Amino acid sequence: MKGIILHGGHGTRLRPLTHTGPKQLLPIANKPMSQYCLESLRDAGIIDVAIIIGGNGSEKVKEYYGSGEKFGVKISYIEQDLPRGIAHAVGLCESFVSKDKFIVFLGDNLIQKKINRLVDEFSKSDNDASILLCEVDNPTRFGIADVNDGRIKKIIEKPKNPPSNLAVTGIYFLTESIFQVIKKLKPSWRNEFEITDALQLLLDEGKKISYNIVTDYWKDTGTPEDIIHANKTVLNNLEPYFYGIKEEGVKLSGKIFVGKNTVIKKDTQIEGPVIVGDDCEISNARIGPNTSIGDKTKISKCSIRDTIVMSNCDIDSELQIRNSIIAKNSSIKTKTEKDGEKQFLLGEGTKILF
Repeated sequence: MKGIILHGGHGTRLRPLTHTGPKQLLPIANKPMSQYCLESLRDAGIIDVAIIIGGNGSEKVKEYYGSGEKFGVKISYIEQDLPRGIAHAVGLCESFVSKDKFIVFLGDNLIQKKINRLVDEFSKSDNDASILLCEVDNPTRFGIADVNDGRIKKIIEKPKNPPSNLAVTGIYFLTESIFQVIKKLKPSWRNEFEITDALQLLLDEGKKISYNIVTDYWKDTGTPEDIIHANKTVLNNLEPYFYGIKEEGVKLSGKIFVGKNTVIKKDTQIEGPVIVGDDCEISNARIGPNTSIGDKTKISKCSIRDTIVMSNCDIDSELQIRNSIIAKNSSIKTKTEKDGEKQFLLGEGTKILF
């Protein structure tokens, strides 16, 4: 089997974070969200992977993943000129896939469940497709499957009156039969070629689509709130480690993950789950819970929780930072003491001086 990761789109709901790069490279627990997709494929034995790129930051994707060798896979890159929809992106992969079965991951979808068993089942089945469904509270935001007696009757994109709350997740098990129906599609009201329309056309033509229901965790990380929530969930599922230096007087509790050459100085309190990258310096601060701090970041004096601070940041302030995402190379400094909680959504390289 082969794998495909969709890495395009504009990420408009995540601006200004996505002004300088694709949303799929935004970190969850100090790792780009699309890397979780790649590792899921690799761990299931799928090492021939295509990444669909296009739009802002395509070169950054190539720079990060390269040939795939350091991740244990072989990566091909396929260009999509404009964001014309998931089905259009999948259609670009026909020659890459050839006659093989394949899996498509949306690069901003996060799943904690291993897909090994699902890959094995699909590879041995005669199904034309298989999808993962997940119960959601807001079904009008998603493609929804109408399921009856263990069979999918209909698949509808963002229905006004949903027939169920079973959302179609961004993970699709497909065969070459999908390419013929994609060629028959017409653009939707969004002027995109919808994968839900392609799946529905497969059903209309009598093709077999199976499904599994995700019961542990799935997140479409389309908003800042989604990313912060996903960060919290992933942190809670990691195994603690400490490779840094801890001075006397530091208080640690809960799950803590500290990278190499990081120094946690006295009068600092960290309440896990918290991950701190390599080459960081934390002093006289209160960190956590549910917080990620990227490599080569300095933090002093402040209180931070439920927040993602990316790499090469400098925060020297007595602010209480909550529910925030601070992109790399940013700094927050205050000349005088500031009271109250602050919430930030800062793009790359932002400088704030109070």
